[in-house]
Amino acid sequence: MIPRVVVAAPSSGAGKTTVAVGLMAALRQAGHTVAGFKVGPDYIDPGFHAVATGRPGRNLDPMLSGEERVAPLFAHGTVGADIAVVEGVMGLYDGALGTEGYASTAHVAKLLQAPVVLVVDASAAGRSVGAVVQGFVAFDTEVRIVGVVLNKVGSDRHEAEVRAGVAPTGVPVLGVLRRDTRLTVPSRHLGLVPAGEQREQAVDAVEAAAELVRQGVDLEAFVAAARAAAPAAVEAWDPSAEVTPAENGRPVVAVASGPVFSFHYTETTELLVAAGAEVVTLDPLSDPLPEATAALYLGGGFPELHAEALSANEGLRRQVATEVAAGLPVIAECAGLLYLCRELDGHPMTGVLPAAGRMTSRLTLGYRTAIAATTTTFLDEGRRVRGHEFHRTAIELDAEVDPAWYLPGGVEGIALPRLHASYLHLHWTATPDIPARFVAAARVHTGLDK
Repeated sequence: MIPRVVVAAPSSGAGKTTVAVGLMAALRQAGHTVAGFKVGPDYIDPGFHAVATGRPGRNLDPMLSGEERVAPLFAHGTVGADIAVVEGVMGLYDGALGTEGYASTAHVAKLLQAPVVLVVDASAAGRSVGAVVQGFVAFDTEVRIVGVVLNKVGSDRHEAEVRAGVAPTGVPVLGVLRRDTRLTVPSRHLGLVPAGEQREQAVDAVEAAAELVRQGVDLEAFVAAARAAAPAAVEAWDPSAEVTPAENGRPVVAVASGPVFSFHYTETTELLVAAGAEVVTLDPLSDPLPEATAALYLGGGFPELHAEALSANEGLRRQVATEVAAGLPVIAECAGLLYLCRELDGHPMTGVLPAAGRMTSRLTLGYRTAIAATTTTFLDEGRRVRGHEFHRTAIELDAEVDPAWYLPGGVEGIALPRLHASYLHLHWTATPDIPARFVAAARVHTGLDK
């Protein structure tokens, strides 16, 4: 594996996204080809990573993909790069609840045999920062913390006091960042606004982070730390080894994209292509259904913030309803589920499903173990998967339906013979048979297998 560093923090809110994105952009500007990764299921940070690196952002999540795939997926995502920056999630040792740190940043760092740089918010402490660093070093000696970046430092005097506290730990200070209001980016009910929704502001925020890092971080020392990562030979994950395409023809699989449908993993498209699909993107805010569409994938995003604009594209709504009635294979996750409903917060949607979506005050967030409740073209009843939910919306059914999943708290989603729609996000690297069956259904729908 190539030179690599994991950027972590004692807790959320310490500034690790600012530091990680700034490092990615600054290293790229210094002539490196940088691969960016995010620990966990988050879709938003990888969008900023893509802006910073000029390469697709990727996720590393032992819970969703399986820990045995983390290093191979990392190796796959670093092809053509010379250094990798992995942004952690939450606090360094915080993983799935009740698992003693499974899927934590520390867990991923150990799977990658990668050194860790700890970002510490020093805004409300002085010498005590040293105790924090020492505690994190001692907590798990298999995690190798090779440097500290002090964030939100107020003055030269403050910096000197914090440095004095960290010095006895023996962990070098690789950088000191001062407070910078330019790094504030728009936020909403589920966190940052995705980079795809405010591209110009995202570019400005990434450049501000890069400038802050260039001024405050010793890039040469950071690169040296990355190059000191333990050598490790790992066979890269290969989507073409997971699925087998048919020999004749490539059915068109339309993948929703644009500002509303920006939540889908990079490997999703790679698996569809490897399975034999011609992937064509569409923006449901403005585009018609692509010509010769043989299947439709609707990923996640924030449709509740764009319900009126989605509804205004009446032509696409009617096309989707007509094609689904004619048997178009569809897989929809979260935003896709809402788009297929009769309405969303009073705005007409496609009407494919007998349900209405609405915004609520309740956040639903977390990993889920799910069992397929209904056999469809893509899943057999009883299939067990791991997924993730992340939404503040809910749907209200107009009629009885076949559910998509059994969850610990009940049933969820809607399943039809050639349609599977739910709030659950899956990482298809753990279930490559699903994209394979999806593309096979597209071939049948378009007549390639007749």
